[in-house]
Amino acid sequence: MSSYCPVIRGDVLKLGVPLVGVDSWSLNNPRFADKLQGVTEVSEEDLEKIIELKPDLIIGSSTTKNQDKLKQIAPLVTYTYNKVDYLTQHLEIGKALNKEKEAQAWIDDFKKRATDAGEQIKSKIGADATVSVFEAYDKEVYTFGDAWGRGTEILFQLMGLNMQPKVKEATAKDGYFTLSTEVLPDYAGDYMILSKEPGADVSFQKTATYKNIPAVKNNRVYEVDARTFYFNDAMTLEWQLEFFKEKFLGI
Repeated sequence: MSSYCPVIRGDVLKLGVPLVGVDSWSLNNPRFADKLQGVTEVSEEDLEKIIELKPDLIIGSSTTKNQDKLKQIAPLVTYTYNKVDYLTQHLEIGKALNKEKEAQAWIDDFKKRATDAGEQIKSKIGADATVSVFEAYDKEVYTFGDAWGRGTEILFQLMGLNMQPKVKEATAKDGYFTLSTEVLPDYAGDYMILSKEPGADVSFQKTATYKNIPAVKNNRVYEVDARTFYFNDAMTLEWQLEFFKEKFLGI
């Protein structure tokens, strides 16, 4: 079975199903580069190119355009972002690809590995230590709750690490919050994950305000390419877990 997958590409890849077409977001992710060699970039608006790709299945989001026309090319399955939790989403994709057993096996294994790593991290940094996740994108800085990609599901749900209290409050409604860089210290945890989009304005990192944040002064800021950290598909989750184990535990 071959799929055209404008979203959910990492879940499909993890289940070993070949992709014939993906969106630009997928191809711009350095972590997917080796997995997507020879795969065509195409949008849901380019119906002729999708027809040429002859997919057996099309997977999209609830907001995918031209759904009626896509259904005429191949069976279409769509998912609504955050309607179900990230692990259930992987299982649902597994069902659509006739890979339900494989998907459940991965979920069970991943939960155990992430939980075990979380226990090791808490033992090292202290049970009360807090973590904040920030992202520099364009000219804005964002912080995230426990279910908005960027590794938040792993850190706060599976590992059980503590979210910085002001971040928890600010993200309670929408799952994320836009900050002015002047108040960033108020939202900084004992440890910071800083996801940076190439080309983003990161001049705030040169300011005294930023440099005086305790996590910065104590070398507890772990920076990562935002393109590899946006989402919560299975492939990205694996990379995020390895990143956290390396940065927090040195393994």
